[in-house]
Amino acid sequence: MGANELWIITVLVFAATLLGVQAVYGPIVRSRQANKSTNRRLGQSAELAGRSDVVNALRGERGLAELDYPVLRSVNDLITQTGLRLNRNVLALAVFALSVVLFFVWGFIFGRGVMALLLAFGSTLVIIFAFFSTVRQRRIARFAELLPDSIDVIVRAVRVGYPLPAALSLVAREMPDPIGAEFGMTADEISFGQDTRTAVEGLYRRVGLDDLVFLVVAINVQTQTGGNLAEILSRLSRLLRNRTKLQLKIRALSADGRMSALVLSLMPFILLAGITLIAPNYFAEVRSHPLVVPALVYGMISLVVGNVIMYRMVNFRF
Repeated sequence: MGANELWIITVLVFAATLLGVQAVYGPIVRSRQANKSTNRRLGQSAELAGRSDVVNALRGERGLAELDYPVLRSVNDLITQTGLRLNRNVLALAVFALSVVLFFVWGFIFGRGVMALLLAFGSTLVIIFAFFSTVRQRRIARFAELLPDSIDVIVRAVRVGYPLPAALSLVAREMPDPIGAEFGMTADEISFGQDTRTAVEGLYRRVGLDDLVFLVVAINVQTQTGGNLAEILSRLSRLLRNRTKLQLKIRALSADGRMSALVLSLMPFILLAGITLIAPNYFAEVRSHPLVVPALVYGMISLVVGNVIMYRMVNFRF
């Protein structure tokens, strides 16, 4: 057995082991998350002295700092909407370590110089932004899943005579994170004297869910002009559920196309890696051909354009 065949067997065994661990460990993690009925705000309420301490503790975990510049404020909002409890020193150390690793990787390809340093810095920013964006999207999706049920809790509380801050506090007690902690912070801010409009707008800024705008507008209009808040929120809950059903239906109908796009996008790289691993000299004769670089550039541009069009076809506002 040659060295190339041994590498292939090693990679396949590693992939099979990784998939097996994921298959066993994944359901355990999901079951633990499903059985967790309380949120972190309630846990901190039992540990800290007062509600103001809880709010300050939760605020201190969010983002990096309150910044006035629009670009830096947008970055801080992105980090806040991830819901991650970030240690600034650990984050700086992780960025530095990732930059050093990528510098050696790019230095192996282009030589250890200014080019490798710039590529390492740029690729570090891209990886960190992609990580935060992925975590943010998952948190927003979880929040959107729980939002209709939370609105129903508010509707029932308002109909039996609860004021709005008490109804929001009821959501904080009954619903899990991330929606429980966010609504609890909003209820505490209103109870401490902040006006309702500013508090609910702060909720939207901390979460970043587009559908949350409907709830913010409904509460703001009711507090300024009056009206039947329970009826408005009841209709909003039905609207959000219908939108979710339509979105899930679209994803189900487009699942085949999305999977085909993923396979077709990854297949050239998989084939290139497999052929290079099995026969390292297979592309040796064409690597120096003048048409290789233009062909690769054209292929990458076509691949990116095709994936963007496919993404826009199945992800749109409605």
